[in-house]
Amino acid sequence: MIIIVRNIDRSVTETEMHAMIARFGQVTAFDLVMDRETGQSKGFGFASMPNEKQAVLAIKALNGRMVGKEEIRLKKAAPSSIKKYNRQQQ
Repeated sequence: MIIIVRNIDRSVTETEMHAMIARFGQVTAFDLVMDRETGQSKGFGFASMPNEKQAVLAIKALNGRMVGKEEIRLKKAAPSSIKKYNRQQQ
């Protein structure tokens, strides 16, 4: 399952988000979306978790949690979000 994580504090790193989500199961990748011009975080990212039950557990446990100065929001990523992200990365 691909999870979209929104409202990530700009000071939080990709490694920190990966580790936070990995407490609930295997995370094969976490990609923090970066602005090409500034190199800064855009405040959202995608986590890939092969086990759907673990992904749902991570969503329930972390959605609304304060991370840094922001309350993160997690949900299953819509196929259109994943396609848009993949096109931007190319």
